[in-house]
Amino acid sequence: MVFREDIKADTLASDMVLKYLVRPASEALGKRKALILLHGVGSHEQDLFSLAPYLPDDVMVISPRGPIVLGEGRYAWYQVDFSSGKPMINAGQEEQSRELIREFISQVKAKYSIDEVYLGGFSQGAIMSYTIGLTQPELVAGVLAFSGRILKEIRPLLGASDRLKSLRAFIAHGTQDTTLPVHYAREAKAFLESAGIAPAYHELEMGHQLTGEVIAAVLDWLK
Repeated sequence: MVFREDIKADTLASDMVLKYLVRPASEALGKRKALILLHGVGSHEQDLFSLAPYLPDDVMVISPRGPIVLGEGRYAWYQVDFSSGKPMINAGQEEQSRELIREFISQVKAKYSIDEVYLGGFSQGAIMSYTIGLTQPELVAGVLAFSGRILKEIRPLLGASDRLKSLRAFIAHGTQDTTLPVHYAREAKAFLESAGIAPAYHELEMGHQLTGEVIAAVLDWLK
């Protein structure tokens, strides 16, 4: 699948705590739903927004820009160091981004009269999606994690198990991923199951990437 790259930067909105792109939903027959997509480190809001044409028309698609500027057109939710062979995060930046995302979700719900928010992301965006869903599950109906992991740093902050059981989860990860190896997805699956969450789990023969097969699985899950 070739994802669209014709989304114009001048559609960027700045009336919330994070700048964002939005694709409105068609008229919903039931609950008004939104899918918020968080990009990975070094990327930008247009990256996952290019998936919007392939997602259900009755779901609003929103893609915010990370607050950490790494360079021209390169943003992040926090800085991360791989020099030790394992990802070492800037915990202060992660905590600040977590609070911004929480506020952003509340603003989206209020502005667009959204009943259900699904929060998903790629790599670092997936990590942040896990964090929000597991620490404040009442904010979101479900999380989608593409090539991500659950931070050990946030496990002391997790919501009580009775609050987590209604949280839906979708995981997709490549068995050839050399950036965040697939064991992170397996650990996340086991952790979610221990919390009473049965995730939709997909291991695919791919690297650190998204493919049409992943998007097809997302479409089935969102139904």
